[in-house]
Amino acid sequence: MIEEIQLLKIPVIEDIRGNLGVIENGFLPFELKRVYYLFDVPSSAFRGGHSHILQQEVLIALSGSFEVTIHDGYSKKSYLLNKPNAGLLIPAGYWRELENFSSGAVCLVLASDVFDEDDYIRDFDKFLESKK
Repeated sequence: MIEEIQLLKIPVIEDIRGNLGVIENGFLPFELKRVYYLFDVPSSAFRGGHSHILQQEVLIALSGSFEVTIHDGYSKKSYLLNKPNAGLLIPAGYWRELENFSSGAVCLVLASDVFDEDDYIRDFDKFLESKK
């Protein structure tokens, strides 16, 4: 199942004045309904620590770097995000933890739905139970 996690290559228009990353309709494998971002996260802090029942997300390191650890209920894999032209696609049903934020890191999240607390599993044991 962990194979469903993908790094999406975000199209970039290169220019001597600076590069432009482009995410347009049809690029994401879901309809975009929410955008949010994490910033000023202390390097010792953990974010995430949950799974979504239905929502899908793409995480992008707009600036700096951070590590994302994904757990599918059986195995886990870590990804270092440190380029603004790569997005980590996390389908529904995966536990995620974000850590090791560099100074000035900004994590942009593109989500398939608006915030709904009922879509979250915030207890790891309940997440594991849902995988049986």
